[in-house]
Amino acid sequence: MSKRNKLTLTLTDVLITVVIALVFAVIYSLWDGIYTILQPFGLHLNELVYGMWFIAAIVAYLIIRKPGVALIAEFAAASGETIVLLQFDISLLMYGLLQGLACELIFLLMRYKSTSLMTAVLAGVAAALMTLPLDWYYGYLGSLETWNLVLMFTFRIISGALVAGLLGHLLYKSVKETGVLKFIGQQSSNSHEGL
Repeated sequence: MSKRNKLTLTLTDVLITVVIALVFAVIYSLWDGIYTILQPFGLHLNELVYGMWFIAAIVAYLIIRKPGVALIAEFAAASGETIVLLQFDISLLMYGLLQGLACELIFLLMRYKSTSLMTAVLAGVAAALMTLPLDWYYGYLGSLETWNLVLMFTFRIISGALVAGLLGHLLYKSVKETGVLKFIGQQSSNSHEGL
């Protein structure tokens, strides 16, 4: 099999990615409660759990390791979250798109070969950083003092590294230990329907 074929998404890859994304869409909608509970405590403690919203892209990539998987996973998870919450929210879709893109850039730099913890952590940090422009666009960051803004994004970056990166990597390792990834790899390589 040529290198190009190894990096071409198959229908099986896309379906597995969407299933992973849908699982995380449910988790995302439940996670909103944890995020909301921590808000009243101040000092942006809720940002320490924000990284959960980046994890679908990381887990899907670690399992499939092909271009576009992280982007599809994060966008599909955000789309699924709007369905689970029974409310269409374009901002969720935009966050999903940009977070998936940020992760995709890290995986591209690693040539879609690395499944290391460092790659997962860097992807989580990149996704956290990518949320800044959207947060700014939606307008509430301008009212924060500089120290408060720095604290908020420091916690979000830590969460991207630990919750999305470290936890995502641990989930991948757990799935890998079951042996199911060998089956997924066989199905992916046996599929003749490249996308």
